[in-house]
Amino acid sequence: MDFSRRPGPGATYCGDGRYQFCVWAPQIEQLEVQLISPTYERLRLEKDDLGYYVGTSASVVPGSRYFYRLNGVLERPDPASRSQPEGVHGPSEVVDAEFSWEDDGWNGLALRAYIIYELHVGAYTQEGTFDAVIPHLQELKDLGITAVEIMPVGQFPGSRNWGYDGVYPFAAQNSYGGPQGLKRLVNACHRTGLAVILDVVYNHLGPEGNYLNDFSPYYFTERYKTPWGSALNFDGPYSDEVRHFFVENARYWVADCHIDALRLDAVHAILDHSPAPFLEELGANVHKLASDLNRRVYLMPESAANDVRLIRSRERGGYGLDAVWSDDFHHALRALLTGEHSGYYEDYGQFKHLVDAYRDGFAYSGEYSQFRKRRHGSSAKDIPAERFIVFSQNHDQVGNRLHGDRLTHSVCFEALKLTAATVVLSHFIPLIFMGEEYGETAPFPYFISHTDPGLIEAVRRGRRAEFAAFQWQGEIPDPQDEATFLQAQLRHEARHSEGHLVLYEFYRELFGLRKTIPALANLNKDAMTVRGYDNEQVLFVHRWSEDGQAIIIENFSRAEASVSLPIPDGHWRKILDSTDKKWQGSGSSTPKDLHSQGAMTLSLVPRSAVVFTSIE
Repeated sequence: MDFSRRPGPGATYCGDGRYQFCVWAPQIEQLEVQLISPTYERLRLEKDDLGYYVGTSASVVPGSRYFYRLNGVLERPDPASRSQPEGVHGPSEVVDAEFSWEDDGWNGLALRAYIIYELHVGAYTQEGTFDAVIPHLQELKDLGITAVEIMPVGQFPGSRNWGYDGVYPFAAQNSYGGPQGLKRLVNACHRTGLAVILDVVYNHLGPEGNYLNDFSPYYFTERYKTPWGSALNFDGPYSDEVRHFFVENARYWVADCHIDALRLDAVHAILDHSPAPFLEELGANVHKLASDLNRRVYLMPESAANDVRLIRSRERGGYGLDAVWSDDFHHALRALLTGEHSGYYEDYGQFKHLVDAYRDGFAYSGEYSQFRKRRHGSSAKDIPAERFIVFSQNHDQVGNRLHGDRLTHSVCFEALKLTAATVVLSHFIPLIFMGEEYGETAPFPYFISHTDPGLIEAVRRGRRAEFAAFQWQGEIPDPQDEATFLQAQLRHEARHSEGHLVLYEFYRELFGLRKTIPALANLNKDAMTVRGYDNEQVLFVHRWSEDGQAIIIENFSRAEASVSLPIPDGHWRKILDSTDKKWQGSGSSTPKDLHSQGAMTLSLVPRSAVVFTSIE
């Protein structure tokens, strides 16, 4: 839909010292802007035929604080507020549209160049601010990271939250540094050569401070339910205006804050049965904006549905989004390494699951799921590899465990290296979770800082119910307790201790190989073969490009494996072995050089990865 005649929501600068206020409230009879600082006055807004209240003022300056006054009685913050300096219940703040950007030469990265580092602003440093992340950027760049992914920053209650309880989608969290702090971080990332991905939540809003219903009951629908309450209205009466609100939100992050990509949270919970789904419309709008700005901007949906329509082109009947998170890859890898089979892990654990996920992107492409009690997924064989984001850990897969424990607590050091090689050297887009690169041991449990006692208790009950399908033992850390949050903060100093430093350097080596070995940099499914040896639990990958070939061999078994492998004719030189002494391994069992005549039998150390390249 063309939204060109619709005004943009919120308080926006329109030139000549004037700011425009706009809010959609079709059932409200009268709506005013109540300025409370630096002057106290009211501005009456006029209602158009679509239900938008609009007006301009020359007496507003950056820093002015205001409420909307509904029907002469009820005062509420702006749903499209750019800043909430006093929290979710306080007044909204007019934000200065000017910012001294220094990224004029930045046009973004090619999708295939993304190597993603996911972080939580509050837990990444002791200070817990956007500005405190900036001193770490060069180190991330030197490690090999090319994109920083920030967990949601839309204003949430209090100062401690994962970010998925946000209620002001346009307002960067005040305790992190607000919109100016976010812009400083994005600016610094671009100066360093790093792209920025922002996690956004379009499937629900949080419960505390959510005043959208006071402006219109049509923001939500009772036709559907989500795990978090009423669903947003993307396909019912008045849904055009709800869509407009969220499309404008995406445009704001891209155009005003220079964000390079949006990670779309849990899109399987965006319930929409319209012929032109919201996600398709969102993609078309954001990609058009990117073209107008001469920038590369991507939409990266998270979905539990294994639905390739998300990333299939619009010309071929898809939604035209760019790259989807592959939970299957994680689940198959985790179940194989740890032997976990409770909850959703009951669908995984066979070596075939990892082989299928490694080759295609999904392990379930229409097969029956015991956990779901139905067939699950669609075939991803024809989807380019760069349209999948893979990981061994992320905020969900760590934080949605009973104690928020990391993979570091579940597997040995050799398995950590094997896991790193599996993710980083895959032909997909790799993502690592903050601290993973040095084996961080700090847990990442779920945390909140709500003010409503009833809501706090409801969250506690909800967490206990969520873990019922798993067989984990012990008490859940109290999400409301500040100590739960404090234990999640990274211990960056650990990276310099011996074992952690070795793992860190191993990750750096992997990222370097991914970038510099042509066969590993070529993310082309048609230029690779993948073979799994179920009995030995050995994964064999052959990749090639015009400039050379590479072989990755991984032993996931706890026992030594001897297996005949289809190594192509020619000379091969080993360029990485996770069991080398330099990586604190037990010592390699594979030769430095191979001369193959089409097949060779190799002996592989348990939980190991080895990489060879062809020699002309």
